[in-house]
Amino acid sequence: MDFGVLRRWWPVAAVTVLLALAAFAAGHSAIGASRIPPVADTIPYVPDYPSPEAVPSIPVEPRDAGEPTSGGVPGWLATAALVLSSAAVLVAVGYVLWNVLRGALRRTTRAVPVRRTRRTAEGTAREVVAALDAGLVELDDRSTDPRTAVIACWVRLEEAAEDAGVPRRTGDTPTDLVGRLLRGDPAAGIPAIASADVLDGFARVYREARYATHPVDEHTRDQARAALRRLRGELTSLAGEAS
Repeated sequence: MDFGVLRRWWPVAAVTVLLALAAFAAGHSAIGASRIPPVADTIPYVPDYPSPEAVPSIPVEPRDAGEPTSGGVPGWLATAALVLSSAAVLVAVGYVLWNVLRGALRRTTRAVPVRRTRRTAEGTAREVVAALDAGLVELDDRSTDPRTAVIACWVRLEEAAEDAGVPRRTGDTPTDLVGRLLRGDPAAGIPAIASADVLDGFARVYREARYATHPVDEHTRDQARAALRRLRGELTSLAGEAS
């Protein structure tokens, strides 16, 4: 069973049922007719001679005209059914129109091609160089913990990748995300700005600082600084900045 079709057309079916109930109620809500009591079987004898006064007719007691006949439906019930059916018709018409308009808007939105803004290699390189400069300043601060400084530098590169529009895929490692930032991602409109192997040195230092159980000393800080300067040297030629 197609539940999508059932969900779309159930208001129309509900309105049809309500209209049928209203018609049934209206047809069985006839106002009862007044009954005239039967005339007595024995008619009194009236002498056949002129009378100066007319004999008064037998009075008929009026009955309540609004009293329904036995087996009839009360008038208020028919009125309520008509009101409910009218409201249901309005709701169903609005629901159908809303579905039609929503479908038309969806088709229009899908038909309009989304133009992806392509980034230039020079602009992306300048942004990454700015992240590297901030990381080098942090590494030069000897008062900071070497492990914390190295991890913070890598986080800056991840943030630069996200700012550049590099999509994070399911199962991505931090190295994969930053690697696509450097070697480019044509599907996302990200141009290549450096070779992937230039990141290997810093990625190795980052993994050691992130996952190693032994203490991270100043030697690790120096390795990270050298790897970042190598990466910056490759990017500055593309970004048009002096190293």
